[in-house]
Amino acid sequence: MTAIDFSAFIDRLATVSGEAILPFFRTSLTVDDKNAGGAFDPVTAADRAAELAMRAMIRDTFPSHGIVGEEFGADRPEAEYVWVLDPIDGTKSFISGMPAWGTLIALTRRGTPVFGMMHQPYYGERFSGDGKVARYRGPRSERAMLVRPCESLERAVLFTTSPRLMNAADRAAFGKVEEQVRLSRYGGDCYSYCMLAAGHIDLIIETELKPHDVAALIPIIAGAGGIMTTWEGAPPERGGRIVAAGDKRVHAAALMALRAG
Repeated sequence: MTAIDFSAFIDRLATVSGEAILPFFRTSLTVDDKNAGGAFDPVTAADRAAELAMRAMIRDTFPSHGIVGEEFGADRPEAEYVWVLDPIDGTKSFISGMPAWGTLIALTRRGTPVFGMMHQPYYGERFSGDGKVARYRGPRSERAMLVRPCESLERAVLFTTSPRLMNAADRAAFGKVEEQVRLSRYGGDCYSYCMLAAGHIDLIIETELKPHDVAALIPIIAGAGGIMTTWEGAPPERGGRIVAAGDKRVHAAALMALRAG
């Protein structure tokens, strides 16, 4: 399959998922809790409809590929090529009517993400990367994305979805970094990572992430010139505690501060 064909397929996949999701956004939809009795983990008919639509397209076009999705589990996860899908990353924002959410689509080869897209259908924005380059496409422009230089934590803009998602020890360590940065903001989910790739944010610190939360974002961040690892400095493909930064100096300083915390 040629690169042009692949690019067109990804675009159709994003379009179909967006068409499944948008009729539910800012409506009185039913919200289920996947973690009844624990921390609230919402899922909606929009999540399920979008993932089913993407799975059907992938099976029809690439029957030998595997699929791993947040809502419907794994199908042929041992395949050479595996699609990793998160139909709505930021479901809590979605059900609150806030637009900081998106659809994450990743293609992995032998476990390594080789292409990622974040589609925000409400804004009509697509952020994509292959680990070498990253691009933005929106209603008014199309351009390459590059992270911005930032020499120290003291000059950094820091994001996390919410410190309340962290355990007490991790929250305390995060607080040590937060005390040093220029600006700290909460929220964003996958949208924050794309803003980092676009050069508007310098640092993101998260915990408790799953592989489907990060697979699509890894080649976007790398393609824009950024760096993304675990708190221990290991590869981020399996999720867990994650640090993403646009500048290696800020990344190194954040890791040092987290370990000291």
